[in-house]
Amino acid sequence: MAEFYANCIVTNGVVTSIVNGHKLCFGANELGELFGVPSEGFDLYVREDNSVLSAEQLLELAQRLSQTPNLIVPRFVKKGEMTPLYRLLFWFIINNIVFGSQGRNVADPMDIFYTNLLDQREQINLPAIMISHVARITNTFKDHDMGYGFLLTFVFEHLGIPLQKQVGLQVNDEIGRSTLVGCGLKVTKGGSVASEQGSQNTLCPCFWCDFHL
Repeated sequence: MAEFYANCIVTNGVVTSIVNGHKLCFGANELGELFGVPSEGFDLYVREDNSVLSAEQLLELAQRLSQTPNLIVPRFVKKGEMTPLYRLLFWFIINNIVFGSQGRNVADPMDIFYTNLLDQREQINLPAIMISHVARITNTFKDHDMGYGFLLTFVFEHLGIPLQKQVGLQVNDEIGRSTLVGCGLKVTKGGSVASEQGSQNTLCPCFWCDFHL
């Protein structure tokens, strides 16, 4: 993975690099087809393009997510301030959209914006955001984890690039009882969940599909 990032160049949304002597090149469309996810929808990596968030919009989102309608200055939002639904959406963002963010308990402007997109059921272009994130890791002097290891390994294997060390992909039911309870939801028999306020909803298999991810 170190060799990929050392040789990586991202130009106009297209990634080129060299791994074990093999040149590779891919864009969002290729990743979308390979991963089986949409390569359309919101595609800006907000940390690199803050123009999508006006001060007024960020304040409104911070007020809503923090449940603080009298907030007058935009700020980060603590996970504990959110409603159970927003906690769950925030968890999904930091574990499945912005890799390398796991374990954080505070939502920055990018987290807040993406959480709102999920809440509004707006489609997110994960492949394009992934490429923008790779570009940020490549083009900064700050220390960053070499993200997307298992996804990039999947790309290398698909392109027939021999690897000495692979990053394995583990598939499990991440959104299980412990995750729901950790977000403040109570799971009852029959697959229903109740928030801390007591309202109930039944989780069906299409629950996450509604977010078009």
